[in-house]
Amino acid sequence: MQRTKIKELLSSEPNGQMVKAQGWVRTFRNNQFIALNDGSTINNIQAVVALNSLDDTLLKRITTGACLSVEGELIASVGKGQAVEIKVSNLDILGDSDPEKFPLQPKKHSLEFLREIAHLRVRTNTISAVMRVRHAMAFAIHQFFNERGFTYVHTPIITGSDAEGAGDMFRVTTLDINKPPRDESGHIDHKEDFFGRETNLTVSGQLEGETYALALGDIYTFGPTFRAENSNTTRHLAEFWMIEPEMAFYDINDNMQLATDLLQYLVRYALDNCKDDLEFLNKRAQEEDAAKPQEQRSELGLLDRLKFVVENDFQRLTYTEAIDILRNSNPNKKKKFQYLVEQWGVDLQSEHERYLVEKHFKKPVILYNYPKDIKAFYMRQNDDGKTVAAMDVLFPGIGEIIGGSQREERYERLLTRVQEMNLPEKDLWWYLDLRKFGSAPHAGFGLGFERLILFVTGMTNIRDVIPYPRFPKSAEF
Repeated sequence: MQRTKIKELLSSEPNGQMVKAQGWVRTFRNNQFIALNDGSTINNIQAVVALNSLDDTLLKRITTGACLSVEGELIASVGKGQAVEIKVSNLDILGDSDPEKFPLQPKKHSLEFLREIAHLRVRTNTISAVMRVRHAMAFAIHQFFNERGFTYVHTPIITGSDAEGAGDMFRVTTLDINKPPRDESGHIDHKEDFFGRETNLTVSGQLEGETYALALGDIYTFGPTFRAENSNTTRHLAEFWMIEPEMAFYDINDNMQLATDLLQYLVRYALDNCKDDLEFLNKRAQEEDAAKPQEQRSELGLLDRLKFVVENDFQRLTYTEAIDILRNSNPNKKKKFQYLVEQWGVDLQSEHERYLVEKHFKKPVILYNYPKDIKAFYMRQNDDGKTVAAMDVLFPGIGEIIGGSQREERYERLLTRVQEMNLPEKDLWWYLDLRKFGSAPHAGFGLGFERLILFVTGMTNIRDVIPYPRFPKSAEF
């Protein structure tokens, strides 16, 4: 008999049909009621074993975590919580699980504990729900861009350039780290390395993406990126995924509109296609919120926050307007911000971004026209000489979820900026070349995939929305 996924069984009409389900035991009660889950849905199916129909040896092997195959009649359930159940006629154990050693028991485990057993944590309701939502969002991203005629481009993971100019990069080398070859001046001789030069893991596919946008028009990348920042926070990872569209003939306003359309499309897709998982995660978030002091509780539940993004226009305002609002805000005047906003030109922190979104405007916000001194070299300089055509999209509970800009398409302006920031021209020759041969206005942005998943699932730590988190002092599994 062919196996049927539990998600399909739960939506089937019982008419005496024989079915086969396979999955892992969540609970086993009264030597009779097995809650079985195969990962296709957050909901378990109940498999009912007739009393005295199995011998004691087999019964003792039906433990939490064990993998079973059950066959039987799909019948209407008389119990609460499910419409159908399986009346078991045949049961096989595919894989035993020692109940004394299996770390996941039918009780609530802390997320911190689950991170220590990341190879097993996806068998919990919370992490399995998050991972199904993660899959749905990845699919929806490709669907969004495909519907709009974008080309998916695979940009390199190993690169010789630093897109951000930050320098916090993981080095790639095959040299003997204990006895590396050295040149006449005593420096490490990278000519002897695998690529014949210094190379790193990419921090962004943007620069390479731009080269393809200036031939194919509209492109996007979706791949892993790496930052060697010593950031032990709930919002940072050393390895994460980025979605980076680049569009020829776009200006900053076109860029802001595409970012808005993408985010609203993705949230709407989650609401339409991940209902069971989101309802579970919403309930979980409510329980977590109830345990917090009143002033720390969210004004909106998870589902309400998602609907809020879909149903509201995003507020657009300049960095200068935002600084005025923040400088005159109560938290700033009463010195409740950790970082006080005193003058134009400061880099905004997450607390400032969340104030604008959650307290002042009470809707998603897009800030644009930032000071050029706090932004990357490739952003288009505005005519005022002080700002660049940069934009950030700010979300409730998250802060910045998208960062982007119109790119500097003028060769002399870009070269001057590269020189001002002491960036290596020799490594960026190909990027500068784009401005010599048929340059065009263009723009793009980066969406941190894990930050999107944080928002959509209501999770509070980014380490819980990626299968195996990488962060300082941790590369387990």
